[in-house]
Amino acid sequence: MLFYLLLLAAGLLILLPALNFLSYRIMGGIIRNRQERWDLNICCGKTDGGGVNVDIVQHAEVPNLIVVDDIYHLPFSTNQFEHTLCSHTIEHVEDPKAFYEELRRVSRDVTLVVPPLWDLSAVCNVFEHRWLFLTFRKEHHSLPHYVVLPFSQFFQERLGQKIRA
Repeated sequence: MLFYLLLLAAGLLILLPALNFLSYRIMGGIIRNRQERWDLNICCGKTDGGGVNVDIVQHAEVPNLIVVDDIYHLPFSTNQFEHTLCSHTIEHVEDPKAFYEELRRVSRDVTLVVPPLWDLSAVCNVFEHRWLFLTFRKEHHSLPHYVVLPFSQFFQERLGQKIRA
């Protein structure tokens, strides 16, 4: 019995990082590169979308970076952008619906990239994420159903929300 538990644990130690690598690096890269130029790359981190890059802090030297204080009231006019990329951001915000509505206000087409349920290490990241998106797909053009990520509030109230770009 102990042998099988150790075998299961070893399998998970290999499988979880592999699924996360597939989700973030490979599939995320495919989605990012599907569009030659994103007019707006919201919460860009260290990634240049080719158009206007927006974040709440400057993580790196990114061309055309605009640092904003409020993601719920972006400093852009209605339908200013054709294509917007929101990659691995909406699971971190306080109000996903309000954030998505603001993205829809400033852009005609919004592409959301979220951690799919099969990426267990990302889905269960209670230190960074607030929301669990109930989808097995990574890419969405509308807001997928979501619920509060269990225990995330508990950990983030005590330790702070950890966000890495």
